[in-house]
Amino acid sequence: MVTQLCTVMAGGQTVGPAGWKAGAASVDITPDYPVRLSGYGSRTTPHEGVEMRIRAKALALTWENTPPAVILTVDNCGVPATIRAEVLQRLKAAGHAIDDARFSLHSSHTHCAPALPGLLPFLFGNELSGEEQAAINRYAEDLTLRLVKVVKDALDKQEPAKLHWSSGKVSFAMNRRLKNASGYSNSPNPYGPVDHALPVLRVTTADGKLRAIYTSYACHCTTLSINKIHADWAGCAQKELQLRFPDAIAMTAIGCGADQNPYPRREMEHVERHGVELAKEAVRVINEPMKAIRGPITCASREVMLPFDTPHDRTTWEQRAQDKNKWTAQHAKHFLATLDRGEKIPAALPYMIQVWSFNDDLLTINLPGEVVVDYGLRFKKENDPARTWVNSYTNDVPCYIPSQRVWEEGGYEAAGAMVYYGRPNRFASGVEEIIAQAVKELVPTGFVQTKGKK
Repeated sequence: MVTQLCTVMAGGQTVGPAGWKAGAASVDITPDYPVRLSGYGSRTTPHEGVEMRIRAKALALTWENTPPAVILTVDNCGVPATIRAEVLQRLKAAGHAIDDARFSLHSSHTHCAPALPGLLPFLFGNELSGEEQAAINRYAEDLTLRLVKVVKDALDKQEPAKLHWSSGKVSFAMNRRLKNASGYSNSPNPYGPVDHALPVLRVTTADGKLRAIYTSYACHCTTLSINKIHADWAGCAQKELQLRFPDAIAMTAIGCGADQNPYPRREMEHVERHGVELAKEAVRVINEPMKAIRGPITCASREVMLPFDTPHDRTTWEQRAQDKNKWTAQHAKHFLATLDRGEKIPAALPYMIQVWSFNDDLLTINLPGEVVVDYGLRFKKENDPARTWVNSYTNDVPCYIPSQRVWEEGGYEAAGAMVYYGRPNRFASGVEEIIAQAVKELVPTGFVQTKGKK
């Protein structure tokens, strides 16, 4: 177990919001060459055009003379930890070192953005051509360069600022795990658990000019399935907010929405409708009284190991390699090759949990992967819900992260998706408690919900 803890204790914690400096920046990350899109394995060709350009945006926050913290949002299905690490390394080489625990990278999980190396490696069910893989590798390098640039720009633009936050409500997310005779299907389930909260961070200059709006919502970015580049509802929300506030940078992250879909979906009118709904609610929230956020920021991260279930033996892998399902067969052939090289198949997944606390005003919990809604609901129950903000798809997207309930129920989020992510098996029972215990150890005691308090 590896623990990183970065606590900044500025002199005079009672200093108000004027102690902040903040800077925000945006960069276009749309490729100008053909590349395969991630998100759906049914696509068989590079993208067929650009329906909406995609962007990365950074918000740099510094309390007094302490090291900065950076929030980075990226319009992509998932930015793997390898690219995040490379961004941090290049920033350090350029004289802008950011502590690992103070850097949160949030993927929007749009299914209409370019594929990246190491993410969903078996999504297409076959080996990509040399030309296709070269385009993906080229995009990874282009993206890395632009992420470094946008973070540097945000750091350079910092000026005295004030931070406020509050939460609204948006209703287009619906649970997508519907029980049927054979298990659970990916279908609307109006009776399943949801989290419709819309936390909103408002960043203004010292004299009150709006500079950034940062929101998060627990819902898949899967309104569209077109083979064109598009930022889905998260991008539409940002576009709408920046039309209303052209001098501000609008950023959107994803909460614990791995088992939530936007409804209605699949039509362009719906993605625009969802984006406008979120933007309108964010506008309402920032124009109502909001709670001031003081510094310092305490940033902590911890890596835990999430064990996989009982491993397959070689005979099982050989049988699966002959499966008529091309995804199952490719997945099995990969692990047979691993055994043939004399290597061990991974027994567990490294998983880094990140917790930030802004004085005693706001707690943010950042979780990697496609995390189901139970986690967000749980952590807002165990900690003060009026001060707790939970994100997923943060810092890495290694696979789905099921709760114990979802693991026991089974289905795509519990097991089926592991094939596309290249994991050897579903997780073992109990990963929720491993994650919850680590979060509990990282969260400052002042945020913990006391018994009987609501």
